Amino acid sequence: MPDLLGINHLTLPTGDLDRLVKYYTELLGAKLAFERAATHSDPRIAVIDVGGDDHLMIVETADAPTIGLDPLGRAGWGLRVGTHAQLRELREQILGAGWPVGQIETLPTQWTMTAHDPDGRPVDVRAHRPR
Repeated sequence: MPDLLGINHLTLPTGDLDRLVKYYTELLGAKLAFERAATHSDPRIAVIDVGGDDHLMIVETADAPTIGLDPLGRAGWGLRVGTHAQLRELREQILGAGWPVGQIETLPTQWTMTAHDPDGRPVDVRAHRPR
């Protein structure tokens, strides 16, 4: 059996692909990998590289996205930065751009904050603590 290497992608639905791609690329620092126009059978999509061979696939839909918290009251998914200082810097960038973001919390193995993307979807952003 082959070894798993990690998560390939996470798919996010949105009613405004351009706005969501801009949030993740311009504000959070992801890179646009590719974009595909809508066809008669498939919606418009964009794939953004969030580092480490991990990607978000953003699909433009007519339906409102699901934006609730997971059963633990968290975002249910997250992105990672390298250090606590980078997490603080990113929090200031998000606040400076006028988007909501929570305080940085200290967990046993990492620091975390929850931001909300333009669709209102929560996303945890975390930095691992030194061991």
